[in-house]
Amino acid sequence: MATETVTGKFDQLKGKVKQTVGEAVGNDSLSNSGAADQVKGAAKEAWGNTKDAAHSISNHARVNAEEERAEARVRSENTAHNVRNSIVDAAQNVKDAVVRHTDHVKANH
Repeated sequence: MATETVTGKFDQLKGKVKQTVGEAVGNDSLSNSGAADQVKGAAKEAWGNTKDAAHSISNHARVNAEEERAEARVRSENTAHNVRNSIVDAAQNVKDAVVRHTDHVKANH
């Protein structure tokens, strides 16, 4: 929780107390100051909540990006393995064809 959220709640509570006391004793200045503290506190709390939400979204995006990178790495390793196997298989097929052709040539001469 962002510190602004906590201090905002405190400012709102402090403002409510000041406003209530000011109204009880008939002190408009104290009442108005309490109302201003409540507004300030509400703004601070909203800002803290916004920061918390942004932090949460950022963490979620970072985790997703790391997972996607890991999955991409596995896919690329699998693709590289398959390409290597295809190359080896093709070379083996060429070698087998050359041997068959050579055997055929030897048998006919």
